[in-house]
Amino acid sequence: MANTTILTKEGYDKLWAEYRELVDVKRGEASEKIKVAREYGDLSENAEYDAAKEEQAMIEARIKVLESQLSNYEIIDNSKISNDVVSIGSFVKVLDMEFEEEEVYQIVGSTEADINVNRISNNSPMATALLGKKKGDVVRVATPQTTFEVKILLVSKDKID
Repeated sequence: MANTTILTKEGYDKLWAEYRELVDVKRGEASEKIKVAREYGDLSENAEYDAAKEEQAMIEARIKVLESQLSNYEIIDNSKISNDVVSIGSFVKVLDMEFEEEEVYQIVGSTEADINVNRISNNSPMATALLGKKKGDVVRVATPQTTFEVKILLVSKDKID
């Protein structure tokens, strides 16, 4: 499972849609831009051509990444997520013991992690500390900068508001 991409169903759908968009639309658009830019003449001083080639390279690189992720993935089975024990896919409401602040996180695979919407990677210090724990447990979270404690207030397979 070392190279397995762990995804929610929503995350899989997003990756697949991005892949299809890149392959079916963006790849062709980039080729067309290169074709048009070639018509401008001397390629050694053609900024449009250089930009189009760079865009094409970025698209192809992203396609390769997505192909790799989509060739070996595991979708988190929501029906197997417990409302008792923190696992990948769980929503967890925690209380920061020092600052007495509550926060809700969803633990996801690293591909879907986005701290701006409180989706944390299963490899992050917070998730690593929470995984396998239960409601009521006080957990010590060690980050490179600090160590702090959180209390698990709620574990759910469904989104917590």
